[in-house]
Amino acid sequence: MKIGILALQGAVREHRNLLRRLHVETVDILNPQDLQGISGLVLPGGESTTMGKLLLRYNLLEPIAERGRNGLPIFGTCTGLILLSKHINNSDQHCLNLMDTCVERNAFGRQLDSFEADMSIPALGEKPYHTIFIRAPYIEKADNNVRALLSYQNKILLAEQDHLLAAAFHPELTDDTRLHEYFIRKIDQDIR
Repeated sequence: MKIGILALQGAVREHRNLLRRLHVETVDILNPQDLQGISGLVLPGGESTTMGKLLLRYNLLEPIAERGRNGLPIFGTCTGLILLSKHINNSDQHCLNLMDTCVERNAFGRQLDSFEADMSIPALGEKPYHTIFIRAPYIEKADNNVRALLSYQNKILLAEQDHLLAAAFHPELTDDTRLHEYFIRKIDQDIR
């Protein structure tokens, strides 16, 4: 198994380190050719407007969207959640239009309003998961085919839809590998 990490901007190294701890081969995705031979893709946190522009500049927007439409497992964190969504409130930024969700950017406020909290995510087991929110988005609305894995104050913070997984927080900034393991299991199911 080889997992690609979109390496245009954002928390690339942190995702790479976490996946390597799980003995998963990674490859940085910098151009369309890098998508060949990957079993899954991580869209890291960063700055969503910049990431959208870079996806266009490096001719990656449509190749990634096409691979996603054809079933490539994709895990988006923070900015990645925004990029996966079909609708972004009050924004015309570029996105992949893959997940049947409507998201709100910077939904919890500015950088100073960033926060951390231990939250229960039943799909990951009984132990609370330490979540880190930095200028975090949330899913405001989701179609029935989207499964909410974590909600807080009627805001969806972690969701999946078929082969797609999206988190409003930054699991790559913790030592907890459970969410990345969950994504790896999605890839394993897809390979079978």
